[in-house]
Amino acid sequence: MLTGFLIFVVAVLMTMVGKGGGNFYVVILAASKVPMHEAATTGQFILFSASMAAMAGFHQKKAISWRLAMIIGLSTATAALAGGFFSHLFSSLMLKSTFAGMLLITGAIMLLPVANHSSNTAKNSPGIIAIRSGTEVYAVNLWLALPVAILAGFGSGMVGVSGGSFLVPLMVLACGVPMRTAVATATTLIAGTALMGFIGHALQGDFNPSAALPLGVVTIIGGAIGSKFALQARPVHLKKLFAYSNWAAAAFMIFDSMRTAGVL
Repeated sequence: MLTGFLIFVVAVLMTMVGKGGGNFYVVILAASKVPMHEAATTGQFILFSASMAAMAGFHQKKAISWRLAMIIGLSTATAALAGGFFSHLFSSLMLKSTFAGMLLITGAIMLLPVANHSSNTAKNSPGIIAIRSGTEVYAVNLWLALPVAILAGFGSGMVGVSGGSFLVPLMVLACGVPMRTAVATATTLIAGTALMGFIGHALQGDFNPSAALPLGVVTIIGGAIGSKFALQARPVHLKKLFAYSNWAAAAFMIFDSMRTAGVL
């Protein structure tokens, strides 16, 4: 019951900021004495469950930019493949330290005031596309957004995470879309990567339905609640929650790096 409660809390909070929370799920399951391979499989399953529930809520309110999801998703996925391929060139300590540094920086940047690039008359031109969110149209500069997406995807692939910690800052800062649209669109991308990850793990025989299905129900409820909170909360509060959760993840990554290196 304690494991289910902790996972429910993570599902609500991480759905609110579009981060998924897969790394938190795995840590909670591993701490509950679940074998690591089963924990990874179950983590991907419940991450997919929470993301799908949240995505349904966001889609109902027309908060998802499907066009932006395609552009960012393809860019980050391709770069993540390259990052994973070249990750063996770097030590575990260097990867974790770099990742922690990226979390700290993106968390700090998210607290800065950023103006949305809203324009009801935005038209397509070389390198500029129009993204619709509700009744608003936002002009996205691909000359800025794509290089940042590639960098974020490459870094995520090197460390082996879904990239949820960077998708929202990418869309808010580089694409100029509102926080709610960024959270909703990032949740859609995370659902796709979680499904692929789950299938890969499940094919190895690591799926335990008796444990995963009840937790899946818990995260579906948490994801649905989180999406409602995200749509109702003020963007400034969502940004603060995102920044603080990034810093918490960075602190955990630094601690784990020092422990692995034998410093602690």
